[in-house]
Amino acid sequence: VQRPGIDVTVAQDIALIQGIADLVTRTEFGQNYEIKSIAEEFCRALEAELDFTREAGFTDELRRNLSKSKWFDPQQIAIAAIYWDLTTPKLMVMEWLDGVPILEAPIIGDNSISKDGKDPAEERKAITTLLFRAFFQQIYIDGFFHADPHPGNLFYLQDGRVAILDCGMVGRLDPRTQQVLTEMLLAIVDLDAQRCAQLTLQLADSNQPVIMARLESDYDRMLRKYHNLSLTQINFSQIIYELLQVARNNKIRLPSNMGLYAKTIANLEGVARGFNPELNFLDEIKPLLTDLFRRQLLGDSPVRSLLRTALDLKSLSLQSPRQVELLLDKVTSETLQWNISIRGLDSFRRTTDDAANRLSFSILVGSLIMGAAIISSNPTTPELSLLSNILFAAGYIV
Repeated sequence: VQRPGIDVTVAQDIALIQGIADLVTRTEFGQNYEIKSIAEEFCRALEAELDFTREAGFTDELRRNLSKSKWFDPQQIAIAAIYWDLTTPKLMVMEWLDGVPILEAPIIGDNSISKDGKDPAEERKAITTLLFRAFFQQIYIDGFFHADPHPGNLFYLQDGRVAILDCGMVGRLDPRTQQVLTEMLLAIVDLDAQRCAQLTLQLADSNQPVIMARLESDYDRMLRKYHNLSLTQINFSQIIYELLQVARNNKIRLPSNMGLYAKTIANLEGVARGFNPELNFLDEIKPLLTDLFRRQLLGDSPVRSLLRTALDLKSLSLQSPRQVELLLDKVTSETLQWNISIRGLDSFRRTTDDAANRLSFSILVGSLIMGAAIISSNPTTPELSLLSNILFAAGYIV
């Protein structure tokens, strides 16, 4: 139930946040860290949470997506059903799920117990794997993910299932971004600074020039401290945050949903390590990465992907002779034109224009002063003396 008057309070908070963001954006810090964009994204999320029908829609979409999977048993994940006939923008009615926050589950601790005589350690490991696979499917396959998986939003139910609650904050990723982030995970596992730099540029929102050698050097310096650590000691969510920080330090503007992505991975890994201290992040994601790369290469249907590729090749083979003929015609008729765009040329041109203007003013001022000096050295008439004073005054003003 939405608290009465909360919409007025949120509107005031949003106005305050936007005002502060406008002030900070005028500083170098605000520009480097895109404070304005971050504030706008946060304000949109706040406004969206005021409409419970949106959250109800997100909950239904998440439940549909997780109702089928090749990675885990969908029966082990619970998403509360929505009673739409009773739900309004200020009231959301959903299914009751009986359980406790996941870090308070009875299978945690020295005196842990498990249902059906299972080993609590094995059950913790199974639930950890279930969580990773459910969230990796959301992020890397569905492109729609629960963006706030903190311990209070993940429940261990009495029947042994895991429930995902509170879908007010969600994120979306397009297929291209999903592919880049999948490759980024592999680059992190390999501690490959060069590949991390290349993938960061693929994620970038703008075409601003970047010093590639510096970016690679920063990534190499950042990743080098992890070279002597075992994979069980590496905090992958921390590495992702540091990768984003290096990108910002190099003035690379990344999509706004990268913040939600990093936050989700960090929350998920934090909960998993608290629930199962023996967690090995690589063991959990290695089979998923293998399947993700296979999906990128072949798609969900290898036969369909093969047929689509064959059709593309056929189209290319039919169009290529005509394109080559047109190119040769333009070359022989001397009508071929080249459009070349050089990065940074506009700023160089403006700098050159400014320098030329300053030089012209300098010559003008020098001419006025020299003319005034020549006339004042031998003024034969009062008019020439007046002209000399006028030239001196004009040179001073200019």
